[in-house]
Amino acid sequence: MLRRAWKPLAASIIVAGPAYYYLTAREQTFEFPVKVKGSDGKKSEIIMKTLPLLSMKTVDSRLRQDATSETNSRPYGVTWHHTTSSLASNDPIEDAHSHQIIQSNDGTKGDLLFYTVFDGHGGRNTSQLLSRTLINAVALQLSQLAAASDSPSTKSFSDNLFGIWSKSASLGSWDVPSISSAIENAFVEFDNVLLDAPISILKQAVQEGKMSANGPVPDLSGNASGVQTLQAAISGSCALMALFDTAQRDLYIACTGDSRAVAGVWKPAVEGAKGTWEVDVLSEDQTAKNPKEVERLRSEHPTSEASNVVMNGRVLGGLEPSRAFGDARYKWPLAMQELWAVFSCTNVVKTESGCSLNQVYMVGNGTPLRKPPRTFKTPPYVTARPVVTHRKLSFDDPSSLRFLVIATDGLWDVLTPEEVVGLVGGHLAGLKGTISKDTLPSLVPTSIANAGVDGKAGKERSSGGGSWAFVDDNLSTHLIRNALGGGDEEDLRKMMSIPAGISRRYRDDITVTVVWWETGKEGDVTSTDVVVKSKL
Repeated sequence: MLRRAWKPLAASIIVAGPAYYYLTAREQTFEFPVKVKGSDGKKSEIIMKTLPLLSMKTVDSRLRQDATSETNSRPYGVTWHHTTSSLASNDPIEDAHSHQIIQSNDGTKGDLLFYTVFDGHGGRNTSQLLSRTLINAVALQLSQLAAASDSPSTKSFSDNLFGIWSKSASLGSWDVPSISSAIENAFVEFDNVLLDAPISILKQAVQEGKMSANGPVPDLSGNASGVQTLQAAISGSCALMALFDTAQRDLYIACTGDSRAVAGVWKPAVEGAKGTWEVDVLSEDQTAKNPKEVERLRSEHPTSEASNVVMNGRVLGGLEPSRAFGDARYKWPLAMQELWAVFSCTNVVKTESGCSLNQVYMVGNGTPLRKPPRTFKTPPYVTARPVVTHRKLSFDDPSSLRFLVIATDGLWDVLTPEEVVGLVGGHLAGLKGTISKDTLPSLVPTSIANAGVDGKAGKERSSGGGSWAFVDDNLSTHLIRNALGGGDEEDLRKMMSIPAGISRRYRDDITVTVVWWETGKEGDVTSTDVVVKSKL
């Protein structure tokens, strides 16, 4: 999540002359304002720093280096396509993603298709763990639901949490509330396990006699599993999952945090009128700037905390997303964070900080943990429980949902859902080259079917002017390029040239997955009579 609203780079540059980048014999450079601590070590001041300007060849390479695409033609007559691309701002990137296709035995009844993106914060430990395990956790919950069914066809659904999923079955007559509830429960139960893991490892060490509960403060800083589980618990991550049940023609979106899912619904031409793309926002940004989330948070805590639960648009004045995995310092009771409730510290030789998880796992590693927020009283203040949204799918109706974009908030900080749908719709229609932002809506008309709830109120975006670029085969890379400058090469090169450590003030990590499907020729969805001359 951005710590500062994104602003066009050109607006932030202090210009000392008619230009702010210079061509030298060896390389192009540009001057960039950097905030540094002043001589007193407290107040910040802005200094101008000269940075090398990346070439377009290097920019193209970096945009495309983490891009993948996949196509799967299924026996029930649908061809599935998806692309994924990531671009780091943090070093290393804190985003993660994963996908899984669980196929039915004979392939004719349908599949379960999972796509996820994860937006980590406070490190990449939680997001990386989720990318390896959350789909399996949800699939396990669904397999248990299937096992409870009287239908024998459901018995072939694998119940191996960490296995490679090679079998699935028709979900029969499962109802939408049951599926939604299973997904919710899987998210919550997984987070509970995540938060309990470092405590369980400590308890086990005591029970096995590897350390005394009444001796000196135990040191597990050399226990790799313990340290890893603690790091995954104390860092955090938003999670967004799309689940396509092609047998029942259902789409489920499970959102924990402020990543966002947006669908494009094609409305064919009628009586000579041009076809349009409807924008359907399938998730709500769960932040402390979303009025619904603010109301929920305040309802879950005593009225005496009403003014502290949300401060300055953040949970307890610190965390922007109101739902997330991990973030133990917003969830563990204070006694647990200090270990009084789980470890006998009564006879332990205490330090100034007492007997804490900090001492047990991290002091020996030189990485002390942050204390709970000052106004921390009645946890938990953050939950991993997702909001699950459902949509029906149709593979035959030309007036139906045709593509889905799921992305971390680095994309939505810069692009609106309407812009994203227009960019994807234009790409599917075969647009090529550089197109002005003012022109695209006439070439690819869009309308709002559902605007969702924007939990990013106050974010600043570039207004007016500029151009889009249609130069990437990979749809996800296409969206990332246009989020950072598009057809305006100078802006794109500057934004891509800002090094890690500074770039985080201007752009976040971005991960985008685009899923679309076809059952034959797409007609005027994927073809256009508009010819745009490439300027690149």
